Formats: sequence, C-alpha cells, structure tokens
Amino acid sequence: MRILGASIGNCVHVGGIVNFLKLAEKHGYETQFLGPATPVLRVVEEFARRPPDILALSYRLTPETGRAVLLEVAAAKSAGKFGAARLIFGGTPEVAKIASELGIFDWVVTGSESVPELEARLTGEVASMPPESYPDTLLSRIAALRPMPILRHHFGRPDLAETIEGCRRIAEARVLDVISIAPDQNAQEFFFHPEQMRPELTGAGGVPVRRPEDLRALYDASRCGNHPLLRCYSGTNDLVQWAQMLKETIRVAWGAVPLFWYSQLDGRSTRPLDVSIRENLEAVAWYVANGIPVEMNESHHWSLRNAHDAVAVASAFLAAYNAKQQGATTYVQQLMFNNPPGTSPGMDLAKMLAKLELLDSLRSRDFGIVKEVRTGLTSLPLDKDMAKGHLGSSIHTMVALKPDILHVVGYSEADFAATPEVVIESCRIARGAIRNAMLGQPDPLADPAIRARKDHLVNEARFLLATIKEEFGAMSANPWADPKSLAGAVKAGILDAPHLVGNSAARGETVTNLVNGGWDPVNPKTGDALTEAQRLKLLGID
Repeated sequence: MRILGASIGNCVHVGGIVNFLKLAEKHGYETQFLGPATPVLRVVEEFARRPPDILALSYRLTPETGRAVLLEVAAAKSAGKFGAARLIFGGTPEVAKIASELGIFDWVVTGSESVPELEARLTGEVASMPPESYPDTLLSRIAALRPMPILRHHFGRPDLAETIEGCRRIAEARVLDVISIAPDQNAQEFFFHPEQMRPELTGAGGVPVRRPEDLRALYDASRCGNHPLLRCYSGTNDLVQWAQMLKETIRVAWGAVPLFWYSQLDGRSTRPLDVSIRENLEAVAWYVANGIPVEMNESHHWSLRNAHDAVAVASAFLAAYNAKQQGATTYVQQLMFNNPPGTSPGMDLAKMLAKLELLDSLRSRDFGIVKEVRTGLTSLPLDKDMAKGHLGSSIHTMVALKPDILHVVGYSEADFAATPEVVIESCRIARGAIRNAMLGQPDPLADPAIRARKDHLVNEARFLLATIKEEFGAMSANPWADPKSLAGAVKAGILDAPHLVGNSAARGETVTNLVNGGWDPVNPKTGDALTEAQRLKLLGID
C-alpha cells in the first residue's frame, strides 16, 4: 500500500502529516511527501504520474482560506483525478468540519486522536474489532496500553438520568479507560437502609443511586465507544453487600476499601474504629475470593488531614500489608500528589518513592503492585484556567513514577462536580501532559535532595511500624494486622494527624508544618522539626 501526502494550498505546517506518514511506514506503508504549501494542481499531476492507494492531505490555517483550497480538491475528485484512491484529510477542528461537510474524504482527523486510534485505522483493526475485543479487566487494559497509563476519572452528577447520559457521552469520546461512579452520600452510607436516608444528603457528592438497576443502567450506557471499565466507591457501611452488588451490576474493575477510614475517625459512618477495620478487611477478603483486584485508598486520607509524611508512608505500608494478609494478588497503590497543601513536587516524589520502597518489600510472585497516581483532591485552584495549568503540571510530575493508572481529577473540582464536558477536556489535558512527559523525564532519584528525603521517610516510617509492634506485641502476635492493635496505635498517637483533634478515636495532638517542601512534625512550642522518636516522646510514648 502506498500513501501520497502533501500540505496543500498556502499551508506550510508539515509536522502533523509527516508524523502520520512515519506512523504509516511503521505498519508497512510506502509513503511519499510532496512538502509544504503544495498547489492542488501539483498534487493532481503527481497523482497521475504514479497513482497511490491513499491520498493524505493537510491544511492547518484559517477556515475561510481552507474552504477555497478544499473546494479545489473536491473539483479534482469530481473530475475523476484521484481515481479509486482513499482520501484522508488532517487539519484543525474548524477546517476538518468543512472537509467532513464536503463529503469527499474517507477519513478526517483533527489531531485529537490517540496514536492507538490512528494505528487501528491504518491497520484496519477498527472495522474488525467487535465490542468484546476491548480489554475488560484491569490488568489486560493496562497491558494493552503500556507504556501509556490507563486513565481513570470520577463521575457522578446529582441527577441519575444526567449521569447515565454522561456515561454514554464519555465512553463515546474514547478518552477515558475507567469511569469511577461516584454515588451520593445517602447511597454510600444508607443504600441498604433507605429508611435512614436524609433528604439533605441526596445528590451530595455524587449520583443518587437507589437500586441495583440504577447501577446496571450506568454500565449499559457505557457499552459504546471504547467500552471503559467501571468501578465505584465501596460504600461506608455494609461493605461486603456493596461489593457483591458492584460485581453483579457494573462488573467492578477493582475494589477500593480503606483500612482506618469510613468510621468514627472521619465521620462517614458511626462504626467504632476497631470494628470498621475488621469489617473493611472482610470486604477486602471478599474481593480477593472473587478474583477482583483491591485498592486500599488509605494513606492520602492521612495527608488530607495534614498528617506528616512519615505517617502517610507508614499507613501506605500497613494498608498493603493487610491486603496481602487477606490473600490479595493484585494490589492497587494510589499515590495522591499535592497533598497536604504546599508540598513541593520534589518532596511529593520523595514521599511516593518512600511508599513504593516499603511496598516493594511485600512484592512477590503472588503479590503484584499496580501504581496509580492522581492530582490532589483539594489542590486545584478555583480559577478554571489556573486549574487546567495545575492539572497538566501535576500530571507531568507524576509521570516520572511510570504509573500504570493515572487518576485524572477534573479541573472544575474546586467549583463544581465534573460534567461530561469537563471529564473529556480534563482527560485530553492529561493525555497532552503524558505525551510530553514520556519524551523523557529526569530520574527523581538522581536528585540528591529527593533521594535523601526518601531515605529519611523510609527510616522514620520503619520506626513507627516497629513502635506499633513493640507497643502492642503483648496484645497480638501480629499487631500490624490486628484491628484492636491498629486502632490502639491511632488512639495512642503513633499514627496521628492535626485534623483529628477532638476525635474520641484518635490522639489529635501532633502538630505538623511545611518544612522545606515536605510535611514534618514540629515542636508545638518552638516550631522546630522533630524526629518520630522525639514526637512520640512528647506524647508519652518512650
């Protein structure tokens, strides 16, 4: 197969069409490029001299002048100058719209298409690929897109019908691999106890799903486009029942369960801390028994409450350790950046590298780790343009960790829950940032400041873990996996955060502050940074 290409009329932009021709060569096409600003007459003459199978034309200037050039192409085609060749056009969206309206091109592209989409068209795989060919499990989806991470985004509008239609539109846009359904607070807490639902919580934080059929409708609506995977919040009560329902209705791609949270610790349920830990682990065990990967969305909850970085690192290890104890074989580690506020990109990377180093000690043939990164939930500015810049910058930093999943947070988060338009636009911003970052990133560990901070946090987190074993070893043979011991570690303040002040299940006495871009415990009187040994001594734990 042979492709003849040209930038036509007065258009001198050749980057897009040259890259397209190189992609075609990769798949066995012979290509010829006539260069920039090629008159349509010259294209006709070259076509007659040696007719190609495909004629690829590009125009990226203003629509007004573009229309005149495209009308010349249309006249040549009507006169039979291009024989039976397929015609492809590439241009800006406005010019591409004109090209589509003329009806002379077999394929019109705007530059928004992903490389896999272009390759699928070039190889004919789009026409031959039935819906069931789209990877329908987490690991197969990751494998199909590697080295690009798969994209995930929360979505849940306060109206069910709007959310169903939004799922369809997002799937058809083919920009997202995983739709994370966000139910409202009433559903999360009282789905199986509707008599306890409170009117003021309807639509709060997500979509008001009230029946299993509502979830099935969301799944059915997403069976188009690129057939994204679906997942959903685990609920804050009756977690095993939630898990069973999600498997039956949306084929949940992976389960997400905290270790310490959804309890009296955060007020999202009234369960006592040790009870919630035990029930959360029962839900993890259910997912494992049903062959579903597990994420324990744990450590960033500490950082959201201004916990210092060593506590975040230690809690990440404890969550993964408990998942492995429950038999998990595929574990998703979520790494939320920009959290607590003011954390520098370098110290963010150090904290995440420290978490991953501790988790690597758990890795085995039967326990694999999937890396998921995301922009901080509370870090996005209210101004939408600043938010878009922040989103792209944050993603560019995170890609240095070579993630398997990139959890996109809609740029509108500080203002309103993402609409389908915001989800699609945010995912396109993410794809642009990823594409640029994957050209080559510096190794974070080559920065001595990042490496030193990572080593410091690993050592401090290990100290906390050893202290939990020492303090509660008499209570349990394995304090790291014992609900009462873990709850006791929070009550004692070994794991602590400033925002837990006044919480009956926690100590809440640790004071933290931003120190050189990272978050450390500080002496409440002097403001000096403390080691973990010094902090615990102030709390009476020697």
